[in-house]
Amino acid sequence: MVGVVAGLLIAKLRRRADRHQPAGPTVAELLHRLIRSSNNGVAVLNRFGDVVVHNPRAETLGMVRDNQADGRARKAAEQVVETDDALEIDLSPLEARGRQPEAVLAEVRPLGEGFTVVEAVDHSDAVRLEATRRDFVANVSHELKTPVGAIALLTEAVLDAAEDVEEVRRFGGKILRESTRLGQLVTELIALSRLQGAERLPDLNVVEVDAVVREALGRARISAESAEITVTTDGPSGLLVEGDRTLLVTALSNLLENAVAYSQAGSPVSISRRFVDGVVPGVEIAVTDRGIGIAEEDQQRVFERFYRADKARSRATGGTGLGLAIVKHVAANHGGEVRLWSKQGTGSTFTLRIPAHLGSEAGEAGTTRSATGKQIPPAPRQEKTPDRTSRLVGSGPDSTDGGKL
Repeated sequence: MVGVVAGLLIAKLRRRADRHQPAGPTVAELLHRLIRSSNNGVAVLNRFGDVVVHNPRAETLGMVRDNQADGRARKAAEQVVETDDALEIDLSPLEARGRQPEAVLAEVRPLGEGFTVVEAVDHSDAVRLEATRRDFVANVSHELKTPVGAIALLTEAVLDAAEDVEEVRRFGGKILRESTRLGQLVTELIALSRLQGAERLPDLNVVEVDAVVREALGRARISAESAEITVTTDGPSGLLVEGDRTLLVTALSNLLENAVAYSQAGSPVSISRRFVDGVVPGVEIAVTDRGIGIAEEDQQRVFERFYRADKARSRATGGTGLGLAIVKHVAANHGGEVRLWSKQGTGSTFTLRIPAHLGSEAGEAGTTRSATGKQIPPAPRQEKTPDRTSRLVGSGPDSTDGGKL
């Protein structure tokens, strides 16, 4: 009887304990999850500098490798144990590793009984942004200083040659060119600052692609005629896009000006338009030239501000180095992109892709009707050049000539 009563009491006590036991993870488990999910690198070291626990981010930032703490962190931990004061240290990688973290700052704090915690934060994006800002300011200062200095020198020359009509006329022409270049540079800097968020962008509307092409051709007419270059286009497309007409005309004009500037006299430049189906249907406008082409190592940098693949030719044509940067930001602000195909000695094709505006009415045989009621054909297949690089159908100078400049 005594044994039976004791068993019943023990069972009752266990049931009561189970009822009072909290459900879910323990505090220790939650702390472990917190450390592992932290966006900062966290590592706990013992008095000997060994890693007791760390999260995956600590390995990504390089403060822990092969379960061993970075030597700088171990030395700092020893100092913190002795002084019992927190210490900030630089754990940036000692050698460059591409786009890997390059600016890592950490704080070492005491935990008592010889334990320390090292918490590291990646400041690489802020460092890269600051470097870009410094480069931009330096480039802008240099680009503005050049025409301003030239205008000052030419003005002095005019004053010295005030009695010589021919010299005054010659220097006056140069002053006009430099002042025009200065004005163009300031205008493009303002446009670029707007595109990068300094001002609110215009609302997107339905824009006719054919109207954009016509206006861009009109802007490029003088420079094309001066360079003795004929610009051909394919036939009217009736395509529509979601965008801002002024910005799209500016982007296409910059592509045309670039194609004309880097082409030899008499060589052709062409524009083609096409509808491309996909997850996000788009319209592609391609500008193709048979100019000097762009080296492969320069192709990733031509959309950077002030970058010029051929600096001597840019100076001769009066380019600012901002045209393609503006094209890139116009495309990005429209939810599109700009692509480049180029080969030295063969030429280049810049393709501006903008999301298409489609009506709700579907046509037959895979066609789509735009808001104007015109049928938009499905995207044609791409041809390939012998070197297996994709080129747009109809984007070459031998394409159907729907118009000439």
